Amino acid sequence: MPFESRTAALAAQLGPEVVKTDAAALFAASLDNARLSFLPEAVLFPRNEDDVAAILLAANAGKVPVTTRGGGTATTGAASPVLGGWALDLSGWKNLHIDAETGIAYVQPGVITATLSAEAEKLGWFYPPDPSSSKYSTIGGNIACNAGGMRGARYGVTRDYVMALEGFLPTGKWVRWGGDLRKWAVGYNMRDLWVGSEGTLGVITGAVLRLIAKPAARATFLFAFEDEFKALALSRAIFAARLPASIMEFLDRQSVGCTIAEGLKLPLDLSGGTPAVLLVELDGDAEKVELAAAALEALAKPVATALRRAASPQEAETLWEVRRRCSKSMFRLADGKLNEDIVIPPRAQDELMAFTLDLKERCGLATPVFGHAGDGNFHVHVMYRLSDASDREKAEKAVTEIMAKVIGLGGAISGEHGIGLAKQPFLPMQLSSDEIAAMQAVKKALDPNGILNPGKVFGSFRIWEHPRADVTLPWD
Repeated sequence: MPFESRTAALAAQLGPEVVKTDAAALFAASLDNARLSFLPEAVLFPRNEDDVAAILLAANAGKVPVTTRGGGTATTGAASPVLGGWALDLSGWKNLHIDAETGIAYVQPGVITATLSAEAEKLGWFYPPDPSSSKYSTIGGNIACNAGGMRGARYGVTRDYVMALEGFLPTGKWVRWGGDLRKWAVGYNMRDLWVGSEGTLGVITGAVLRLIAKPAARATFLFAFEDEFKALALSRAIFAARLPASIMEFLDRQSVGCTIAEGLKLPLDLSGGTPAVLLVELDGDAEKVELAAAALEALAKPVATALRRAASPQEAETLWEVRRRCSKSMFRLADGKLNEDIVIPPRAQDELMAFTLDLKERCGLATPVFGHAGDGNFHVHVMYRLSDASDREKAEKAVTEIMAKVIGLGGAISGEHGIGLAKQPFLPMQLSSDEIAAMQAVKKALDPNGILNPGKVFGSFRIWEHPRADVTLPWD
């Protein structure tokens, strides 16, 4: 039976409120933040778990591809239904309950990350993972790609807060991995297998998350430096001094220059030219934060050309603007962007930075870098003109060089975005054929008909060969 007939049969079974085939719904579900648009045959909005089971059983019977999606903030095309089929939209599943006594959150996958954070803080609890898309990204999507964010320096990533997951195997069988318990050593750790699997191994319908005590105080600093190497040296010195830095965000001079060109007024003396910057936030007990702030200023003053400490939470928000604006402002350099979220060990920071600056000169394309200096997760970009074949060729070569360099430095080709479509050419550079085969064997065992988010992670998709949809998304 062709997909269209399967779709009609599913609509007759579940009703038109679940199965949507209008052009607007199809286009909205065709892409994520990578802007790679592939239209599904239908978009499905299940009302409950019975609907999810029915959808997966029907998909297996007809071998219909199913791509689960939430807020659509993924950056690698992981939520684009590249093989068509059905898009399973769980963004409306927003139930949230926090046990005020234990600090455990019971969350459906459509809950917005920032909503969970805000509700936790009302009760004196804290949910640390904070991807830059937190106002739009969903918990289900965060779990699917093991999102991190700026606080990774001290608090880790999404996996560190997942106590249990429940949902469906690709075959339509309901399962629960773990419980609302601080310990669980029962059989294989299937929970962590789902975390970061990019929606290829199961459909998450509920999660149990661990919260921690809300920090009593914060201190936010913006430091400017004459070059990138001095900024990175301070980040390492902060670690060596054991200061309680929850955030250390680095921006190179190319990134800062873009935000200044966009009209951002940095509250610093810029008479020495465009600086590299480091944003640092300390948190914890109020007295200890003050002691750490004094130690941080003592470390920074000999190497920074300027520094500013936020006098209030409101001023801290203004300091963060340089970080929030830098990614979008890069399009002043070119209309095409390859964004790689690589990870390197601290010892390799200077070598990677020198490499990107040299690459800029060799390939003639801008290579702005920003990211999480605290955990080594940097966003290295290659900017190119989409309409220029020569630029596209240079960009492909440049990003391949970046990945090879990162692997050679003992790093990883992705820290929080995952593989999706965009990073497929680089997976065999990082992993051996035996390692990839083992992963594919897991996929085959759990998804024998290959229906769940097919075409992702393993493959030969080349993102630079595909046009991007010209669309404005909510977070733009």
